[in-house]
Amino acid sequence: MGASSAPPPERLSDLEQQAIAIRPRFSAGRAVFLIATAVSIYLLAPSIVEVFSAWDALDDFNPLALPVVVVLEGLSFACVWLLQSIALRRERWKDIALSQLAANALSRVVPGGGATSTVVQARMLGHAGFDLTRAATALTVQSLMITAAVVALPVFVIPGMVMGTQLPENLLHAAWIGLGVFAVMAAVGTVLVATRRPFCALGGLIERLVNMMPVRRAKVAGLADRLLVERDEIRGTMGSRWPQAVGAAVGRWGFEYLVLLVALYAIDASPEPWSVLLAFSAAALLSQIPITPGGLGFVEAGLTAALTAAGIGAEKALAATLLFRLVSFWLPLPIGAIAGWAFRRRYRVLNARPA
Repeated sequence: MGASSAPPPERLSDLEQQAIAIRPRFSAGRAVFLIATAVSIYLLAPSIVEVFSAWDALDDFNPLALPVVVVLEGLSFACVWLLQSIALRRERWKDIALSQLAANALSRVVPGGGATSTVVQARMLGHAGFDLTRAATALTVQSLMITAAVVALPVFVIPGMVMGTQLPENLLHAAWIGLGVFAVMAAVGTVLVATRRPFCALGGLIERLVNMMPVRRAKVAGLADRLLVERDEIRGTMGSRWPQAVGAAVGRWGFEYLVLLVALYAIDASPEPWSVLLAFSAAALLSQIPITPGGLGFVEAGLTAALTAAGIGAEKALAATLLFRLVSFWLPLPIGAIAGWAFRRRYRVLNARPA
């Protein structure tokens, strides 16, 4: 889709313009968070360095597997774009893809994880003409579905257990924890989607917290009602396309799991797929920790340990972790930067055109 085919940005309401223009002041909470991030990266730096020290081990990597893992990672991102288009009820693929790639890259540079990505992409979509409240609500729903999918990954290990696959005890502990978290999230998500009062209470809490922020702007009012309207519309859309939405949420992690599995086969590690799935589940959960960008350090340490527990030799576990992180964490950074530049150029050109 060319630049000329996208509709010009719609005029935002005064409230949305104020929300986009927010410039938070210094706060003690932000300072504590940044200190925690710095300390975590410092403590986890040896794990990051150890993973990168396995660079020489990639000499044994089968080069034919490289395009395969890149395509699989691309399909993982495509699943996110599909889920977002369903939640947004707009199939403007170029805007969705560019904004998601740029926001995802930024969230891997600054702390905050998914929350940072959601805020940045919502602002970009608002600039592209999407309703800001709808975009924020849709991206939140998409984020919750993807998080639910990652904690549900251990469920897919059950067939292997039924077939008698012997799994390491410490990885089984991770599976049971994941199943428990999934049950809790499923219950909470059902209550929020199916009822009005808890959702309104959540919207009211968000509104109070926003109004407590020490920033210069008008008070936010009626947020709970607006979020409820958007939730009902998204629920109706998801209701008709729920198989695609669930498939996209699972595919987001399923294709990335295949990236790790192919990487292990490419270095001749002879992995056991069910054990690797549990190791991947643990690493995917660690990547959701918002203390460091993209779980930096946590994933390197956790995935290496989990792969070793799954029976992969220490050297091959480090090499597989390095390859996996190069494709899933580091490669999207320059691609996201290019996407952000393309998005800004796209709308700078559109805004410069005479009406």
